Amino acid sequence: MTPLTVRDRIDQTLFDAIYSRSLVYNTCWEDPAVDRQALNLGAADTVLVITSAGCNVLDYALTGPRKVFAVDANPRQTALLELKIAGIRRLPHQEFFRIFGEGFHAEFKSVYHDVLRAELSPAARQFWDRRTNWFSGQRGGFYFHGLSGTVARIFRGYLRVRPRLAEHINALFDAPTLEAQRDLYEQEVAPLLWTRSLNWALSRQLTLSMLGVPHPQRREVVAQHSAGVAGFVRDSLTYLAHHLPFRDNYFYAVYIRGHYSLDCCPEYLKPLEFERLKAGLVDCIEPHTCTVTQFLHRNSTPISRYVLLDHMDWMSSYLPAALAEEWEAILNRAAPNARIIFRSAHAEPRYLDQVQLPNNGPAIRDLLRFDPARAKALTEQDRVHTYAGFHIADVPA
Repeated sequence: MTPLTVRDRIDQTLFDAIYSRSLVYNTCWEDPAVDRQALNLGAADTVLVITSAGCNVLDYALTGPRKVFAVDANPRQTALLELKIAGIRRLPHQEFFRIFGEGFHAEFKSVYHDVLRAELSPAARQFWDRRTNWFSGQRGGFYFHGLSGTVARIFRGYLRVRPRLAEHINALFDAPTLEAQRDLYEQEVAPLLWTRSLNWALSRQLTLSMLGVPHPQRREVVAQHSAGVAGFVRDSLTYLAHHLPFRDNYFYAVYIRGHYSLDCCPEYLKPLEFERLKAGLVDCIEPHTCTVTQFLHRNSTPISRYVLLDHMDWMSSYLPAALAEEWEAILNRAAPNARIIFRSAHAEPRYLDQVQLPNNGPAIRDLLRFDPARAKALTEQDRVHTYAGFHIADVPA
């Protein structure tokens, strides 16, 4: 592995300091519609997924698997999932949607203390006891809190001083056809959006760290895109504007508007799907605050589906030995023909060839059977489109 530079160590310290004190993700930034197709979940499956904001954990539960283990080393992410599960179990849809759909509930403090708090673990209570104002305060609602929410709030402030740009961006979500959306983006949005100041902001590591993107991921983007991070983001948004309708792209809509709508939201927020979760599907979810390796060492259940997000990008630089140990645990606990999906800032992440199992074992790539054609086809449908690499791999029986 490439040795860490002084810059790497400084950025690692910054990222660790931010991550260890904050709720990083207030909504998931991976498209579960793509994941469902890649995973092909069934009633017999046991899923391990990194929790993040819990949205996709709930989405997978809607497919009716036997168990979904939601694992995250950040206890604040677990606390968010616990609050969502408590709301599903104890609230009617209208109340739940006010909290997690609209992101604002004027009586949230009362609802929390009277109905939800008793359902939470002590750690989750400790976190939410001090943050009920995130849903009932005057700072724009829940989706403008946490680290990613803070960046969204800053961007909304930027749009306030550029009302013409704000008007055109909002119009993207109401475009009646893909052709109309494409024309609006090229003629009105792009010329106003891609300014020198925005490109500069997107290139700052502080901005990326607040979005949960550590320096190793930034380095991977820069290595494969001549225009750097800003150029990669621009290309990603241009692809979306040309090929996928924004009218159902709730990933971007929530950060522009600060809330979801019933026709543009994650599946778990839709009335019928919410009722299915309440009727029992939510009970398959089991949250855990620990690393993936710790969980797999403690749990003997064979795992048939792994959703590893993008955490290996930074582990491969900061903690390569721990990543090797994690993969040993993943493979030891994998059920026959287990499927693993993960994302990366690089289309062909080097750690697949560089990270070996402990005791000079084989490289990760040599232990898996990849499906690049399927992954490429699904990437073209991805409504987020901020990862250069999406990978589908099976563990041979």
